[in-house]
Amino acid sequence: MRFDLFRSGMNTKTTLPKRKSPRLPGYDYTLGGGYFITIVTHKHRPLFGEVVNGEVVLNEVGEMIKKEWLNLSASFPNVHLDQFIVMPNHLHGILFITEPDVGEGLVPSRKKSHKEIDSIKRAPTRDAPTLGEIIGAFKSKTTVKYIQGVKAFGWLPFKKRLWQRSLYGRIIRDEEELHNLREYIYHNVAKWPEDKENPKHL
Repeated sequence: MRFDLFRSGMNTKTTLPKRKSPRLPGYDYTLGGGYFITIVTHKHRPLFGEVVNGEVVLNEVGEMIKKEWLNLSASFPNVHLDQFIVMPNHLHGILFITEPDVGEGLVPSRKKSHKEIDSIKRAPTRDAPTLGEIIGAFKSKTTVKYIQGVKAFGWLPFKKRLWQRSLYGRIIRDEEELHNLREYIYHNVAKWPEDKENPKHL
């Protein structure tokens, strides 16, 4: 399967469903598969830039976030990045996890039913990293980089933590859903004035 890598994007908002279960029951997150990810700053603080005339203008922090997202494939060779966007206070991205030494491709859930999850806890480390481990590593590294930026460049200090603890992760089941999510990411920046992630609406 071919993956088109988009290194910038446009987008925003996904309402985070409030659900108790942190995982999709019966699904092995070490299986190769596609995921739509949303991670949001703590208290929705717009630390990464602003939207100007329908375009995202990233500041130094936002550029750092973008760079570290792109570096995920170097840290995790079985992670393949697709369309993504860094917004003023959150990131949307599509990524694929393939099994080590196995060709790329979508692997469906072992369960027929599809559920969205609002947080994914770390699982015991196996041969392949879980989605939670991958995103956890991204959050950890960007937090360290941000703290360094606060000291070196005077970036605005954050309170308690940089990111929300929760993670919105949606399994991509087929090509049609992948196409729709790519379109969502590419076009949704135009909806920022009405976006529920926009601090003006909180």
